[in-house]
Parts: sequence; structure tokens; C-alpha cells
Amino acid sequence: MRRALRLLPLPLSIAICLPAMADEKPVNWGLCPVTDVLPVFQDAPPADKAAAETRDQQPTDIEGDSLFGTSTVPQYQGNVALKRGDQFLGTDHLSFDTESGNYIAEGNVRYQDSSIRMTAKRAEGNQESDTHKISDIQYQLVSRRGHGGADSIDLQGSVGQMHRSTYTTCDPSQPIWKLSAPQIDVDNDEGFGTARNAVLRIGNVPILWAPYFKFPIDDRRQTGLLYPQLGMSGRNGFDYAQPIYFNLAPNYDDTLTPRYMSKRGLMLDNEFRYLYDGGRGQLDTAYLPNDKLRDRDRGEFKFEGYHNINSTWQARANLAWVTDERYTEDFSSKLLGVTTSSLQSQIGIYGTGENWSGGLMADRWQNTDYTLTDASLPYARQPRLFGTWEKPVLPWLDVGVYAEAVRFTHDDVDGKLGEQDDYADSGVVTPYYNGSRLDVKPFVSMPFAGAAWYVTPTLAYRYTGYELDQGLADQTRLQALNDAKVDLSTLTPDQLRGNTSPHRSVPIASLDAGMYFDRETTIGGKGFLHTLEPRLFYLRTPYRDQSDLPIFDTRDFTFSWGQLFRDSRYTGADRQNDANQLTMALSTRFIDQKTGRERFSGSIGQILYFDDSRVTLPGQQAQIEQGKSAWIADANYAINDRWNLGATYQWDPKYKREDLASVRARYLMSNDGIVNLTYRYRINAAAPATATKEERTLLEQVDLSFLYPINASWSVVGRYYYSLEDKAPLEIIGGVQWDSCCLAVRALARRYVRNREGELNNSFQIEFVLKGLSSIGQNTDRTLRRAILGYYRDDLYLVPPSTTGAPTRDDYDPNLIP
Repeated sequence: MRRALRLLPLPLSIAICLPAMADEKPVNWGLCPVTDVLPVFQDAPPADKAAAETRDQQPTDIEGDSLFGTSTVPQYQGNVALKRGDQFLGTDHLSFDTESGNYIAEGNVRYQDSSIRMTAKRAEGNQESDTHKISDIQYQLVSRRGHGGADSIDLQGSVGQMHRSTYTTCDPSQPIWKLSAPQIDVDNDEGFGTARNAVLRIGNVPILWAPYFKFPIDDRRQTGLLYPQLGMSGRNGFDYAQPIYFNLAPNYDDTLTPRYMSKRGLMLDNEFRYLYDGGRGQLDTAYLPNDKLRDRDRGEFKFEGYHNINSTWQARANLAWVTDERYTEDFSSKLLGVTTSSLQSQIGIYGTGENWSGGLMADRWQNTDYTLTDASLPYARQPRLFGTWEKPVLPWLDVGVYAEAVRFTHDDVDGKLGEQDDYADSGVVTPYYNGSRLDVKPFVSMPFAGAAWYVTPTLAYRYTGYELDQGLADQTRLQALNDAKVDLSTLTPDQLRGNTSPHRSVPIASLDAGMYFDRETTIGGKGFLHTLEPRLFYLRTPYRDQSDLPIFDTRDFTFSWGQLFRDSRYTGADRQNDANQLTMALSTRFIDQKTGRERFSGSIGQILYFDDSRVTLPGQQAQIEQGKSAWIADANYAINDRWNLGATYQWDPKYKREDLASVRARYLMSNDGIVNLTYRYRINAAAPATATKEERTLLEQVDLSFLYPINASWSVVGRYYYSLEDKAPLEIIGGVQWDSCCLAVRALARRYVRNREGELNNSFQIEFVLKGLSSIGQNTDRTLRRAILGYYRDDLYLVPPSTTGAPTRDDYDPNLIP
């Protein structure tokens, strides 16, 4: 029998209000058996999300074995089924009063749609007043894992109340954890629920009790408590943080986090976020009154945001400030907190077009290393205007220009001499003077290319001019005064005054040429494409005396593979080295013909200096002499799908020494385990040639990290990061992970360098991951993901994120080959 009838409205968000607290982080359900707590109802329509979107516009069909009663109060008996779109309601007996709207469904009551499957003993209510009472409920989520039950649900329109409800994602045969509450009030219109006396149990042990808390039951954000973070460390003691979320508006919110550290006191962190059509931003602040360990008030301010002016221009700001030089060291759990010696604040507008990019910005630096003075800070650029333009005017002719105008300022000025700077290992003291610099580099390039070759001659002209508040003393005179042990601080600026408008003009010519050879070959029965790629790069730049030019933002590039093909060995415009040199390089690759995977790649290169390169930075020991540079070699070998080896090596034939060595090995296990082993060695290029190996060693380190699954449930993780030069560890991590169908527990012990003096800090982290709900404790994932490359396997195939903050378009680099 069939009859059109509106389906009983069952606001089943009440049945899923507890699992609505689940976080968005994907979890591994691999240990869970594929079983249904409630079996699929055979007479129900298949779950269809498309049908769910249109269910309100569709009629309801009702069927049953028999129909009796009256037309006013029809009663359906036996295999009663109501269907509308993706919805299904089944029962043994259904009576419905068409005049009053009262209904009763009893006996094997079943409900199913695209998100949930539910059984109940009895359902009754009134369609007209939209009141319902459902008794003895068991439910299972269909769209995600989770199930539970309730004694009863009372509904009044969009408001309802659930009594003695439970929720878990565990298999019914192994209920490792369960969340229960004697009463939950739900408001579907407002989109939140209120649980009273909720208890979280692991096994039979209650580990969390909340007398009252509100939580969202849909995607709308709601004000309330977030899960706390717990920790223990030798630096902070017992560490408890309780985030409080404030949903202020649809497009902005705030999270206030009181944090108690037994060794320091109470700290307040705050995160304010906003979003609008043209941009977004985030403001982070922290305040710790009277830090017990430092005996002072401490805090920080950080802002990061952007605004899209139009499709071409964007305004961006990245501002940072801390109260003292040890703040970053004390409140960063990363080694980055030790190696970062300054904070940069930057604001500007940036644009990009089809053939151009540019911007106007300003920045400022703050010292965050207590072992250094403000004299070590870089110059602030206030302001800086830069732009690049490049356009092919003919198929074989490109023209372009790099340009930059900067005003440099430094706090250590006012006519005083700065302290001994980074270059001054020889004793030369450099004065800090404010000034402006204009750098312009037009170029013309003729790219000729064929299927297996290319030749690109380039001619550029670089002009760099200065307007200095005070002239820079000639470096030769400055060196003589130092050699004579004259106290430079007793000299007046006039005694050191030099040219206030120095400049430099120099042409730069280069020729870049390469070829590409390939052949098919077979190794061990496998087909490979073998390539051979020779490359020559000739650079000619005449010598210009630049000793009267200041040093604002210029340093040596680290000698590397990329440096073989640059037209300057300096990062900034204050120096342009002279050159008459030829780079010879050769690369080769073996590519699997079946998979397209690169099994082996190798490169080797060297620079031949036909003349001495006389341009140097202040304090450098010597110029680059005629001869050969160090050999640079790099190789990567994927032995198979599990083993990968890599090495980088630099050998200086003149001094018969290795300048750099890096060896990398990675083993991927079949069960998501991984082992990384790395050795790094680099010399200090500024060390004299007569120095011993120990004196010229800049760093020598080994780094072992691993994730080793013992079985499906247990795994161990660890890292041993050790400095051979200092004969001391940089970071040691040891931990154990236990994983089950619905619960994961991670416990880590960590010992790491906390400051530049090499002092070590100890910490202990533990986290309970309730799959499908949330996690309790500290974020161990973040620690392990940083320490063990491949802890998340996908990280091996992604470009690592920048550690310097938001990406910027501050991309002016006149030293790159056009």
C-alpha cells in the first residue's frame, strides 16, 4: 500500500552532537576492523548525498503489509517503510492521526540517511507542534566513523535534549574510550550543544570531567573552551595552557590562552584573526608579568596580514617585537629559537605584471641574541623601492633592467664608530653611517636554442651610487690606523671623512652554453634513458676599486652549485667582483623508462680563474687568486623504492682539503617506518690557509632520526643530533607510540640546546589522540614532524615551507643571471 505523507521530522543532529566535536585532522583507521555496529537496512535506499540536498522538495512514500483503522487515524502494520530522498524510516507498527498530528511508531524503529543509521524502541510525537520523543536509541555514523547510544531524546522544534548519551569511535568489542553525558541540550538554530557533567573514560578510568561546556554541532564556530595542552620541562616546570575561543563575528575571532608555568608564572597568549574579501590577517600577543626566572615583565607582539589593492598590487605587513633578547630562546621549543639572532619587521606594497615586478617597503630589525649587541644588526631599509622589468622584443633578443633605491639606517650611528663587525676578524673596525644607495642594472640577452643545445650571451651594465650622511674613510687608511693601534673612537668624523657620494660603474658580460645528449641503455635488465648535459659559463667583469663604498647589506654567497652560474659572488650591491673566469660543469641522469623516475643524478663543476679577482670585503684575508676553484660534486642515487643515498662534496685542489662534505641516507620501511642518517661538514671560509683543521672547521654534525614500527600497534621514534666539533648533543629525542583502532598515545622525552651557551633543556611530552574526537596534551606531531623528515610520508614529496614567516615578493636579486 502507498500513500503520500510528509516524513517524520527527526533532527538527527542531536544524535551526532558529541561527534561534532571531532577535529579535522585525518587519522589512521588501519587497525579498525571493517564492521557495522548497526547492519545496513536492506529495505532502505542507498546513501546518496545528492538526494539529501533535495529531500525537502520530495514527497514521502509510505508502505506496509497492511493498513487498517480509519481515514482519520490510519494504522500501518508489518514492514512499514517511509522513504523520501536519502531518508528511510522503518517500523513494525505506525499510527498517525491526520487531524491532531499525533503519531506513534513502535517496534523495530529504524532510521537511515546519508550521514547516520539509527535504531530505537519507540518514537512518538506530534507533527503539527513538532514535538517528538524517541526512546532506547543506538546510532552509527555513516559519513564518518563513530557510534553510540542514548536512553531518550526529547525534541521541541529546533531545540532538543538527549539523556544518558554516549559516543565513541572504537570497535564495540574493544571500547577503549567513551564519552558520555547524562544530559545534552541542543539548539539546531543556534548550532551549538551544551553538555552537563560529561565524562571521558579510557577503559573504565575517568580522565576528564566537565561539569558544563558548550560545543558546536555543525560548521558554525561557537564561543567556548578548546582542549587544554599539558607539558613538563626543566625550563618551565609544569606547563598547562587552556585555550578559550571567542566567536566574535563570521569574519573574525579570538583565542585567549591562559598558560600556567610553575617555574615562571601565569602567561596570557592571545590570537586574533580576521578575514575579508580583500585580505586577511592575524595578531598574536603574549604577556607574562614578573617572570620568576628573569625577574621582569615579558611579552611579544606579532602581526601578519595582507590586503589586495587590486589584481596587480598587494599591501603586506609582517611585524614582530619582543620585550628582551632572551624571549625567543625561552619560549621557542625549536632549535630555530637558538639560531635566530634577530627579528625583522617589514611593511610594504608589492606588485607584479606580465613583464615586471616591484614594490615599496620598509623594515626594521630587533636583536634577539643576548650574546650580541645592537651593532650586529643589519641595516634597516627605510624605505626601499625596487623593480624588475624583462621582455622579449624579438625571438632571439630579451631586454630588461633591475633597479633599486634604498635608504639605509642603523641605530649605531650619530657619528660614532660601530663595534667590531662580522668581517673584522683581522681587527678592522667599520664605521656605521646612514646613507642612500641607487643600484641600476640594465641588460640585453640573446637566447639561441635548438632541440639539444642553447647559447645565451648576455651584456649588462651596473651602476651603483651613494649619498652618505658622512663619508666613509678609505679602507686603506682605516687599516693603517688600526695597524698603528690608534684609538679610532678618539677621532672626529672630519678626521675620518671621505667621499660622501662614491659610485661604481662596471660592465658585465657572460656567455652561458649547454648541450643535452641522451641514449637508451639497459642495466640489470631494466631500460633507462641516460643523459649527458655539459654546460659552460664564461663571465667577464673588469676591476673597479670599491674600497670607498660602504657595506650596507652585502655578504659573500656560500660557495655552492648555484654560485657557479652567478655573475657576482656577493648577495648585495655594495660589491661587484671583477671576473675573468670559466665555469665547466657536467650533469648526468639515469631515468627509468617504465616509471619515469630518476634513479641516479650526478653533477660536477669547477671555476677556472684566468686572472686574480681583486675585489674583497673589509676584513677578508685575501683576494681570489688565478687558478681553480674547489670542485663541487653532487649525486643522488635511488637504489630502489626504499633506499635513497645522496652526497655533496667540495674539494679544493689548491690546499688539498675538503671544504664541504654532506652524506645523506634514507630507508623507507613498508609499514610507514623511516630511518634518516646525515653527516655534515663545512669549513670556515674566513679562516687563514695556515689554520689547522680544528681551527677552520665551522661545523661537523651527524643527525640520526627514525620512526620504527615494532608491530601494528607499537612504534618507537627518536633523533640523535650531535655536534662532532663541540663534542656535545644538539637535540636528543626518544619516544614511544601506541596506536589502536580509536586511540593513539605518544610519549616523548626531549633534551635540546636552549641557548648559545650550549645549556640543555629537558622536557617530557605526552599526547592522547582520541580518533574522531580530538587530542589531549601537547602537540607531539609538530615536534616529530620537524625532527624526523618523513614522519609524515607526504613531506618527502613536498617543498618544505619557509621558516621565515609569510612568503614575500621581495625578489629583487640583480646578481641572478637573466
